[in-house]
Amino acid sequence: MRAVLAPCGVAVQVIAMTASLIMYARPELDAAHASLWACLRDSLRARGIAAPDALDQISAGVWEDPALVFSQTCGMPYRTRLHTKVRLVCTPDYGLEGCPAGYYRSVIAVRADDPRARLEDFASATLAYNSDDSQSGFAALYQHLQPLGWRFGRYRASGAHLHSARMVARGEADLTALDAQSWRLIRRYEDWADRLRVLDYTAPTPALPFITGAMQDADLVFEAVQDALTKLPTEDARALDLKGVVRIPQADYMAVPNPPSGVLDQPALRRQTI
Repeated sequence: MRAVLAPCGVAVQVIAMTASLIMYARPELDAAHASLWACLRDSLRARGIAAPDALDQISAGVWEDPALVFSQTCGMPYRTRLHTKVRLVCTPDYGLEGCPAGYYRSVIAVRADDPRARLEDFASATLAYNSDDSQSGFAALYQHLQPLGWRFGRYRASGAHLHSARMVARGEADLTALDAQSWRLIRRYEDWADRLRVLDYTAPTPALPFITGAMQDADLVFEAVQDALTKLPTEDARALDLKGVVRIPQADYMAVPNPPSGVLDQPALRRQTI
């Protein structure tokens, strides 16, 4: 929001529109994301929805910006704090193996030369995780561990899936949970990806949803998304692995369990039976 002078000399507030697609942003995909946004921007405007010329891929806090037009968020922040502040539009389908349309899962990655063969062998290991409010990097793994009755020996926050994977590859951590689409991109673009291997997979959950601001018409935005995808060049859709979109009910997102608050501050849990 910025102040400008009206012709009469009185300062008025002008809301700057916001749109971002930062969840899978990488330099290699800048052009494809810009192409997707150009198609979507024009489709939104054709339906009377004001949309910015370009994506904002830098600013923090765009999800809760009252001027938000379009973005993509993670499932856990959506269900824990955003669902009352934004509107759910739809969910992209990345055609991920082992997942229904519009769903994703986490790969649990370890070093390729680590001799440990089972997740149970990593009970005292160091976990690299991107953020404790990440569905794929933390919440999915937490639920996956519950039948084992324990958690890891140490935890290291990295800030991003890419950083977590690199920490494991460098030997700075023993394992990490990665969004399956992020893992696909790491394998595609990072020359050190062959230092990692998949140890296990978590259960699929609804993938990262597209959202719009609370004042927007989510159905109209969905129509614009559908129209935009028909105009997106094939090479850009292929670069983004974007197969289409589906509408997953909000209740399905809200039904995914959250880790207990402060779980990282609790003593490590161990199996009570021998």
